[in-house]
Amino acid sequence: MKMRLLALALLWCSAALFAQDYFPENDGVKSKNNNYTAFTNAKIHVRPSQVISKGTLLIQNGKVVQVGKSISVPKNAVVIDLKGKSIYPSFIDAYSDFGIKKPKRAGNGRRATQYEATRDGFYWNDHIMPENDAISVFSYDDKKAKALRKAGFGVVNSHIQDGIARGTGLLVALNGTGNDADRILDDRSGQYFSFDRSIAKIQSYPTSLMGSMALLRQMHYDANWYATGKVDTKDRSLEALIANRGLVQIFAAKDAGHALRADKIGDAFGIQYVILGGGNEFEHIAEIKETNATFILPLNFPDPYDVSNPYQAGYVDLADMRYWNQAPSNPKILADNGVSFSFTLNDLKSPAAIKGKLMTAIARGLSKTKALEALTTVPAQLLGKSNSIGSLEKGHQANFLITSGDIFEEGTTLYENWVQGQRNVINDRTLKDIRGEYNLAIEGITYSLSIRGKVRTPSAEIKQDSNTIKAKIGFKDNWLDLAFSTDQGKKKYRMTGLSTAGSDTIEGRLILPNGNESTFKAIKTRAFSKKEKKGTTAEAAVVMPVAYPNVGYGYAQRPQQENMLFRNATVWTGESEGILQNTDVLVKKGKIVKIGKDLRAGGATVIDATGKHLTAGVIDEHSHIAGLAINEAGHNSSAEVKMEDVVNPKDMNIYRNLGGGVTTVQLLHGSANPIGGRSAILKLKWGESADNMIYDNSPKFIKFALGENVKQSNWQSFSRFPQTRMGVEQVFVDYFQRAKEYDTKKKSGQAYRYDEEMETLAEILNGERFISCHSYVQSEINMMMKVAEQFGFTLNTFTHILEGYKVADKMAAHGAGGSTFSDWWAYKFEVNDAIPYNAAIMHSQGVTVAINSDDREMSRRLNQEAGKIVKYGGVSEEEAWKMVTLNPAKLLHIDDRTGSIKIGKDADLVLWTDHPLSVYAKSEKTIIDGAVYFDLEKDKLQRAKIKKERNTLINMMLEEKNGGSKTRIPVKKENRNFQCETL
Repeated sequence: MKMRLLALALLWCSAALFAQDYFPENDGVKSKNNNYTAFTNAKIHVRPSQVISKGTLLIQNGKVVQVGKSISVPKNAVVIDLKGKSIYPSFIDAYSDFGIKKPKRAGNGRRATQYEATRDGFYWNDHIMPENDAISVFSYDDKKAKALRKAGFGVVNSHIQDGIARGTGLLVALNGTGNDADRILDDRSGQYFSFDRSIAKIQSYPTSLMGSMALLRQMHYDANWYATGKVDTKDRSLEALIANRGLVQIFAAKDAGHALRADKIGDAFGIQYVILGGGNEFEHIAEIKETNATFILPLNFPDPYDVSNPYQAGYVDLADMRYWNQAPSNPKILADNGVSFSFTLNDLKSPAAIKGKLMTAIARGLSKTKALEALTTVPAQLLGKSNSIGSLEKGHQANFLITSGDIFEEGTTLYENWVQGQRNVINDRTLKDIRGEYNLAIEGITYSLSIRGKVRTPSAEIKQDSNTIKAKIGFKDNWLDLAFSTDQGKKKYRMTGLSTAGSDTIEGRLILPNGNESTFKAIKTRAFSKKEKKGTTAEAAVVMPVAYPNVGYGYAQRPQQENMLFRNATVWTGESEGILQNTDVLVKKGKIVKIGKDLRAGGATVIDATGKHLTAGVIDEHSHIAGLAINEAGHNSSAEVKMEDVVNPKDMNIYRNLGGGVTTVQLLHGSANPIGGRSAILKLKWGESADNMIYDNSPKFIKFALGENVKQSNWQSFSRFPQTRMGVEQVFVDYFQRAKEYDTKKKSGQAYRYDEEMETLAEILNGERFISCHSYVQSEINMMMKVAEQFGFTLNTFTHILEGYKVADKMAAHGAGGSTFSDWWAYKFEVNDAIPYNAAIMHSQGVTVAINSDDREMSRRLNQEAGKIVKYGGVSEEEAWKMVTLNPAKLLHIDDRTGSIKIGKDADLVLWTDHPLSVYAKSEKTIIDGAVYFDLEKDKLQRAKIKKERNTLINMMLEEKNGGSKTRIPVKKENRNFQCETL
């Protein structure tokens, strides 16, 4: 607060230095310049859709007075004739940190171990800072403002780009001659959010994307509760959040998937965010359109990779190559789909880069009108300032550009950028543009002279026949100095000439190689235009189609349901019918409708399955594929986080799992804390959105964990409770007691604060949510069952449970299932007692047993893992197969829908080339809901297609490099593969 009062005081004091209407004048005679300035004969872009030819713009006191064709110019007006010139509104950047110092990184880059907040009187999490006001730390920087004006910008919207809730921003006119009282158009221009922790704070929570999302949701719930007035303590963060609700709410997503995640949070609390995009919105255009959000788009199209080294070229994923090719089309695709957007300089290395990026987007089909809207009227509208900036209508601020012509053409020069009626010269408009192609006549010899570069600093190249001659050029006050040498430098020519207004000829004095004087004449033959790069060939203009998902093995179209008849298969029903020989299975509308012999196809596609095996799809009860994060490790309980929030539909492991016959997985939170996050149960629908992969009406699950990980046995720098197995038990008891009290108060009808964490734990107490518990050691398994029985619920599944054979009878009596590895042991101390007979022994005691992976590689070989159970313990083939199909379906409470071949169930099927428990078996087709998501033959075609596309894109990049484009050096990326303990 002291900072804000100080800032306001400084504003007040500095304002006193300038002539305001109501300030006394103590030095000299009080006077004010009320003259008009009239810009005549210009092509005026009043707004993107309104253009006036040979019009007049009249301004006074920093405002537009009139604009039109027939304007009466007052006698005291300064008249500026802009014949042949154009006027545009100055640009607006809706997402900037102009005038804000970047915060310093706290903690020296070390992993944080601070679990409590450092502030009193504010929200309990340091990364939530809605009380921050950018105005309190703003400092105008005219050096940076000059660079922005040079790029065409007149107004920027700035804020502190740090933290999850970031506070308010300010809208600033880039007026270098005024003071902050003049420049600051709005000192609360919006409220800002992101998924990114503050770099200036080290509080541990959140450590993950899903933690950030949960924190944002809880923040809004807490604000709603605080607003009821039932809170005794004062929270300045929540008060600020509530006070700022009427402002535009801007969310820094920086990725299409994150944009959808942010929009979900907004929808849950009635907030329509303006979203800072990431440039890949085209990959999810249908879902992006449904958000109804206005986007702020960066123009940070990536440079091509330098793929001249074949080894380095191998480091580049096809997805990254494809994105380089597709990204410049993003603005056009959004415009074609009716998505409103503005442009931002954010993430560009310099403001000057924006023109080239804009021209690239326009070359890809974005209309110039839409481009201008994105720089003027749209940002003005989203900031609620359409009545004062963004166009040149009467009463608006006099923020405008004077150019030599079309602002989106390469050869156009920006002469002046007027901000609040103050002139800023970018290029002298009285300086003639001499760029172009000339015939240069010297002593009877005609040379070709090409003058390019910038208006003030042109470059020159001379050709004689097919020989190119280097030349030195200088140009000032319309006088040209030119020098070049011929005959390997033996003959030197020097000349100086004047380019007169209205003439395409430059002529003057010439000094010949022998020292004699003569004259020269250069006659323009062609106007300046951008020289076509060698790389801009027809092939380079080809834009690769978007795939589903938009990675190498993505499909040209999303797989569709089809009716199909598997004829003459060996059918592993997984039911009481057992294994049926030479049997047909009919699939219609995504369901299994008939099982028998000699079935009629009825128009369905017939698949000859003779000699092949048809089974239900493999189900992995414990998986970490298809997740953007696995652990929220900031607290000892993270029941508020949801794996459904962080589903990654582009994870290549989905496709690989389909190749191994896997159709369903439970995406589990990791084992960083005793009470983990809520699960996501997924159908591996490769090419669908994250939401469309999640089971509809999905059973509710949560991950609990026991053992070494939760007590941080190997986390040397951590000190979070619990540190012992005794402490782990106490965590469960404490949290369930709290949940019980919370649920009692909720059911009593009393007013209560909504707590996502307690809501989740109360669901367990009420039998509405099931637990998958990471476990190894007998003593802890017993402890967990006792805690459950103390609070009246049943442990659904002990996962891993490598000492399950020691307590199988107790598990059966309790009603818990076991999901285990086939033959893992001794990979850490707490699994020293593991044996490969574990699954068979648990099965013999009546425990529902599944074989899981917890590993992206093992998950695509679960059919073979099931085969090991036949060896270790003598379990029958059918029962072993159920351990990767029907049994995990039972543990996940989806066995009424999948897990076996039964009439009425979902058509989640695998056609195997061989006995499914064999190491030789391959999935020929993997089918989910009657759609083929993996096909062995199509996979071969896909590989050839990928090779061809890579080659095409590599050739494009090589041509770009040869044409002079800036390139990136490929760097080998290490793909991060998640497991239980991954942070």
